[in-house]
Amino acid sequence: MEEKLGRSKILQRKMPEKQKINILWFTKDLRTRDSEPLYNIMQERLPFLAVYVFDGRDFGSKQFGSRKTGKYRARFLLETIEDLKESLNKRNIPFLIRQGTTGTVFKELSGEFDIVKIFCQQEWTKEERDKENEIRNVLPMAGWEKSYSQFLVHPLFVSRTMDKIPMLFTAFRQKVEKNLLIRPEFASGNISYDKAMIKVQSDEVTLGSLGYEDFETDNRTAFPFGGGETQALNRLKSYFSETRNVSSYKETRNGLTGIDYSSKFSAWLSDGSLSAVTVYHEIKKYEQESGSNESTYWLVFELLWRDFFRYVSMEYQDLIFRKNGIGKKEYVWEHDDELIRKWKQGTTDSDFINANMIELNKTGWMSNRGRQNVASYFCKVLKQDWRTGAAYFEELLIDYDVHSNYGNWMYLAGVGNDNRDRIFNPEKQAEMYDPNQEFIQLWLQN
Repeated sequence: MEEKLGRSKILQRKMPEKQKINILWFTKDLRTRDSEPLYNIMQERLPFLAVYVFDGRDFGSKQFGSRKTGKYRARFLLETIEDLKESLNKRNIPFLIRQGTTGTVFKELSGEFDIVKIFCQQEWTKEERDKENEIRNVLPMAGWEKSYSQFLVHPLFVSRTMDKIPMLFTAFRQKVEKNLLIRPEFASGNISYDKAMIKVQSDEVTLGSLGYEDFETDNRTAFPFGGGETQALNRLKSYFSETRNVSSYKETRNGLTGIDYSSKFSAWLSDGSLSAVTVYHEIKKYEQESGSNESTYWLVFELLWRDFFRYVSMEYQDLIFRKNGIGKKEYVWEHDDELIRKWKQGTTDSDFINANMIELNKTGWMSNRGRQNVASYFCKVLKQDWRTGAAYFEELLIDYDVHSNYGNWMYLAGVGNDNRDRIFNPEKQAEMYDPNQEFIQLWLQN
């Protein structure tokens, strides 16, 4: 008996210890340039593994009759992850791509490795918090190091500037613009990994495996770009130094057709393959070389709008998904499946609304001017639940961003940050922004 116990102890001592590693968990920060989590994890002694999870709940579940992610954004995301994979490979950084639930993937990793610390971007909306909690449940001893790299203006600056996020953007902007301080970019773009290589086997994730059929985007699209940091930086270069279109941004931002009526940065900003800080510093570089004007300022102005909706969602949490919104105002609505169907399909009584909705359905893109009009029409003319419209945008838009999407829909439904219960007249809007009906004819011709 003693001999057997002795052998058992010897066998236990011979059991190999799991390798200690850190994890770089990519979520909505899918880049290597100006990546704070990447920069921080490279300062650690331990080897690390980059991880991205295609969580099935992001692609299959339904809400208010809409899928969480439609085919356009799914393909854009696949292209983004493939580009990220190539960028990390050039730097010898091991990258694990898995399809499954986030908690299950990290549980499997915990069986292979001793995970010491997780580096990631800070998130606070419900679905993102739920995934983090799944990881915490399977890795209760792991440390966390988070960054706020999705902001232009860092939360530390904002907290020193104001005690509470104002309800109105103008008040927020005026406070932030006083002594505005934007951090420099993190020097993460050109560093290489020189630690022991971690061997992992990734899943092959495709449109088909995510539950979509392959498709071709309509060639009339105003957003013919692919996903990924490389495409984002190419567009940045084109918009600033090649075409110099940034100098006319303010005059063209309300356009409806063509690739150059706005910056088109939003899709890459939304999944984090481009950082707002990078865009800001490119604007400042352009102003030094070519001069500033209202247009260069206005692009910064729009980045501040983007930040504002992030701070609103951080301040009010899940209220941004409630019917009465952050304003907790009464919202009177009806439910009419036929009206909702006509709005979605672009068969309403308004040609301008229809053209915008058909563009969205066929391309996954819609102009800012179009979005304001179709949302106002859905809420104020059709009098339907604004959350149904917001969920449809969430499914279809390539550049869907939870903070801006729900912030803007609340705003236009009259339950958000705007105390003026405004309504857009689509016919007058069409006269102003599509006087020759070029946009309407483009999308209603067949």
